[in-house]
Amino acid sequence: MHAVTRFYSGPGAKELFDLLAERKDDVESAMRETDGFVGYTLVATEDGGMSVTVCRDKAGTDDSLKRARAWIETNAPAIHVSPPAVSEGDVILNLS
Repeated sequence: MHAVTRFYSGPGAKELFDLLAERKDDVESAMRETDGFVGYTLVATEDGGMSVTVCRDKAGTDDSLKRARAWIETNAPAIHVSPPAVSEGDVILNLS
């Protein structure tokens, strides 16, 4: 399995995560279509938030990055947020 985290902070990040919380059903629908989907988590912080996506392989997490970018461009065009800090790697332990 492969995971990717996206951490959003700075101007517009809190506004983006407020919108993600309001539209979580839409976000879920978009992310569940990710190739090799295993799991997806959104975490709100004081100044923005982060997402964690787990897929069967790196191709899936790459697909999730494209889907997240497209969702934001389509659903939050007026929210100007800096690109997220992205980290990714192979999953060594997955508990649920």
